[in-house]
Amino acid sequence: MEKTTYIYGIRAIIEAIESKKEIAKVYLLKDADGVLMQQLKNTARKNNIAVSYVPVEKLDHLAKGNHQGAAASISPVKFHNLETVLENTDIEINPLFLLLDGVTDVRNFGAIIRTAECTGVKAIVVSEKGSAPINAATIKTSAGAVFNIPICKVNHIKDAIYLLQAFGIKSVGANEKTSNLLYDVDLNIPVAIVMGSEDRGINPSTLKVLDHIVKLPMQGDIASLNVSVACGAMLYEAVRQRL
Repeated sequence: MEKTTYIYGIRAIIEAIESKKEIAKVYLLKDADGVLMQQLKNTARKNNIAVSYVPVEKLDHLAKGNHQGAAASISPVKFHNLETVLENTDIEINPLFLLLDGVTDVRNFGAIIRTAECTGVKAIVVSEKGSAPINAATIKTSAGAVFNIPICKVNHIKDAIYLLQAFGIKSVGANEKTSNLLYDVDLNIPVAIVMGSEDRGINPSTLKVLDHIVKLPMQGDIASLNVSVACGAMLYEAVRQRL
């Protein structure tokens, strides 16, 4: 299994970001200050890189040297540009896309990637901020599928939905509060399935721009499914309709 690579030291991380390395996340010492540290924070923010503030014990574990209060994980995959993927996609074959609006658990993310690859998803779209990183746990849970499917990062999931709609691709999102069942929506068209975060679901502002909002029927006392399980049910309904 490919392990996550970490770099450390403030200047080294700034240089890596500015040289367009695929930085998954920056880890900074809580309450750390100084001119260089502020420059790193600004550089990460300008490049839409997630920052996590951690205790020194975390940094000591990640970095095997003088980390200066900063470490960063390098993504093992190269992210794709969604517009480029769309321009190279034949809409006539009814492509299937998957958008993840805030899935943060790496194992859920890995399981979703694995199912997406098995169901013929053309590309997975995640937001720059508030999404699970691709690390060793993601790779393991995906069974290596992370290397077989394009993953695109966007500033906001709404931007991706608007872009997909411009290419004639409808969006279908999961939300348990609707009365519309998944099985009543035509998925044998160019379509993007949209799944929300583990705790709050799809962002309310994202819900407003979807073409369809649907739910899976629930027979038990628990009101919701694990997001990776729900995503699998949604994707396989698309597969069933296309058979």
